[in-house]
Parts: sequence; structure tokens; C-alpha cells
Amino acid sequence: MAGLRGCSSALALDPPALHPPPRRGPRTPGLRRTQPGLSKSCRGTFRSPRPSPKSGQADGAGEESLHLDIQKLEQKRDLLDQEIVQLISEGYSVDELEDHISQLHEYNDIKDVGQMLLGKLAVIRGVTTKELYPEFGLDVND
Repeated sequence: MAGLRGCSSALALDPPALHPPPRRGPRTPGLRRTQPGLSKSCRGTFRSPRPSPKSGQADGAGEESLHLDIQKLEQKRDLLDQEIVQLISEGYSVDELEDHISQLHEYNDIKDVGQMLLGKLAVIRGVTTKELYPEFGLDVND
């Protein structure tokens, strides 16, 4: 009861439905998320972080920007096509590369499990993972 200073024990035990809601000061229309002493910049109109097109430039500048984006993507596609031709000329095949990528994924999954086990063992022993590396013949740079 010491935590209920100023409240009668009857009020604390009565169900909430029997008490009227607490009186509040006058309400202002709408929601107000900022506190009354904050600067006007917090209560100003919303400004999008995305710049809006300037009047008169909306169609021309936007279209020009799209053409530049398309041109850059076409250049990137051409570079990738050149890399593919070079890899094929060096004797690589798509199937071989896909197999190699699959093996790399499997290797990374196994390595992740090993790291997790080393971490758990380090916690059990109360040491760092780095301290366990020499015990298992591992290099810190692996």
C-alpha cells in the first residue's frame, strides 16, 4: 500500500468500470506528435527526401535521365557479354561454372557450421574463438 500514496484503498480495489475516466485538459483537434516547446521546423509541412521535378523540367529532364539510365545499362550489358565471350574462349562452360558456384555455397555452409561450433565451444570453455584456432590447427586468416 505504500506505493499508492494519496489513493484510498477503496479506489485501488474497485473495478475500473466504476470510475469515470481521468479529466484531461482541453483537447486540440487532430493529433499532435511534437511537444509544445519544439522548434517550428519540427511542425512544418512534410518535405519528401526525394526531390520533386522542377516546373518545366518534369518531362524533359525525366525523359533525359531515363535515356541516360538505359544507355548505362546497355553499356553494362555489353561489358558482361564480352566477359562471357572471354570465359567461353578460355574453355569455361556454363555447367562447369554453375557446378563450381554450387560447391562454393556448400563449402561456405560447412564453414559457417564450423564457426558456430567453435563459438559454442569457446563459450563453454570461457575463452575466445581465436584462442581455439591453434588447438584445431586453424589459421586465424582462414
